[in-house]
Order: sequence, then C-alpha cells, then structure tokens
Amino acid sequence: MNVLAANLSKENIDQVLGNFNQTIEEFLPFVSADEITNQLSNFFSNLFFTSIDNISVIVTSIISVIAISVIVPFLTFFILKDKHRIVKGIIDVMPNKYFEVSYWVIKKISHQLGRFVRSWIFDAFIVGFMATIGLTILGIQNSITIGAVAGIGHLIPYFGPVIGGLPAILISIIQFGDLSMLPSITLMFVIIYTFDNGYIQPNVFSKGTDIHPLLIILLILVGSQAMGILGMLLAVPAATVLKTAAREIYHGYKNYRIIRT
Repeated sequence: MNVLAANLSKENIDQVLGNFNQTIEEFLPFVSADEITNQLSNFFSNLFFTSIDNISVIVTSIISVIAISVIVPFLTFFILKDKHRIVKGIIDVMPNKYFEVSYWVIKKISHQLGRFVRSWIFDAFIVGFMATIGLTILGIQNSITIGAVAGIGHLIPYFGPVIGGLPAILISIIQFGDLSMLPSITLMFVIIYTFDNGYIQPNVFSKGTDIHPLLIILLILVGSQAMGILGMLLAVPAATVLKTAAREIYHGYKNYRIIRT
C-alpha cells in the first residue's frame, strides 16, 4: 500500500510540477523555476507522506477505542454472570483465618459492581429518554426508536453520540430532503452529552458507588491521563473495588483482629 501510494504520488506530483515549471518559464522568465519546483516538490511530498502517517495513526487509534469499548462491557457482564463461581474459587484458596473477612469483602465488591452496572444502564436510559424528547420537539420521525438506539449506544463508551446521531441525521435527510436539520440535531446531542457527562453521569454513578460526584469526575480525568480511554473506562469501577475492599478489610481488622500478630 505504501509503495503504491509512493508511486502514485510521485507521478502526480511530477505532472503537476512539470506544468507549473512551464508556466513559470513563460510568464516569469526572471524567476528560477527549478528552485521553486524543488521547494514545492519537497513540500507536497512531505505533506502527502505526513498525511499517510497520520491516517495510519488515526485508524489504529479508532480500532483500539472500538476494541476497548466492546471488550470492557462484555467482560463486566460475564464477570457478574459468573460471580458466584469466581467468589467460590477465590474463597477456596483463602486460609481459614481470613475466610469470613474474605467472604464479606468479595460479596461487598460484587454488590458494588452490580450497583455500578445498574447505574450505567440507568444513565443510558436517561440519555435515550432525553434524545427521544429532543427529537420529538425537532419533529424528527421515529424519535422513540432513535432515542432507544442512542440509549443503547451510550452503553458503548464514547460512541454514543455517533451511534445516536447518525440515524437521526439520516432520517432527517429522508424526511426533509436536505441537511436543514443537521445543525439542530448536532446541537441537541452536544447539549445532551455535555449535560450527561457533567451532571447526570457523575450523580448517577455517585449514588451507585457511594463516591462523591466531583471525585467521579476527577477519577475519570486521572484515568484518562494515566491510561487513556481504558483508564477512563476502568477508573470508577476500580476505585469502587479498592474503596470497598479497604473498608471491609479495616472493619475485619478492627472487629475480628485479623492480620494482627
């Protein structure tokens, strides 16, 4: 692909610059056409190959985002689905001294993760509901269906606006025959997701995980800086697990004298 792109680019650039060189000699004989040609050749070549490199980086990033966004929800689902088997396997290897505390730690963590997932689903429902109301106000047909798609799409992090917005735009084009509704639909989804990310999601997750809304936002920001998109996805559930485990271990240390010599 790169070799083909290089050959094609060289032929096209040579043809364009050849015509340009002839024009320079005819109308501007006092200007060095060869020097200008060489400079332009270097400029366009660098621009072309830089664009190719940027495209490859963008495609790689998109593939990584899609993979992470799909894998994490499915992984969470199967962990919760088989949580009893996982709990039993962990407890089986625990010493008798820590059995009771280990049992309660794992049970509480499982409960908190379940609440987090339910909060995630509830947040998606709110987004879908707001999208339905907004599209109905704009007069877009099939607003309930599009709203449901937007809500389900919100379960795939960071792709919700695309999954919800594209069907709305396509239906508006079919309905009105032009792009007149594109600005309104785009603005509506920007408002919905800004409101959701800044207010609804932190508060919903806060009630589900017993973590302050401001700390939720801070965790997501820190996660994005540390591990990118994967960090943003895992920041809140990881903090929930650590918080629950620390609280239960401290409770066991205080009341059951575990870990003490």
